[in-house]
Amino acid sequence: MVRLPLSPAEIERGERLGALLRRARGDRSMLSVALDAGVSPETLRKIESGRVATPAFSTIAAIAGVLHLSLDAVWSEIEPERLTHGRVAS
Repeated sequence: MVRLPLSPAEIERGERLGALLRRARGDRSMLSVALDAGVSPETLRKIESGRVATPAFSTIAAIAGVLHLSLDAVWSEIEPERLTHGRVAS
């Protein structure tokens, strides 16, 4: 299977996601957050650095849970222009 290149918008969204997770992690070690979320430290490192711009939903949900972030908060941070009055704009 051939994977299509990411669009510039997907790359930017991945960078915003990584920045959000780094800020939320704060002083906690990457290792402890990754292990608590049930993902490898390498996976978390790649997401935080933007190298994995489109991680699986379950991965983000697990990391967000460990960091006490709601998925709504994550989405509004990474896709702010798509939210209009609490609903996803079409």
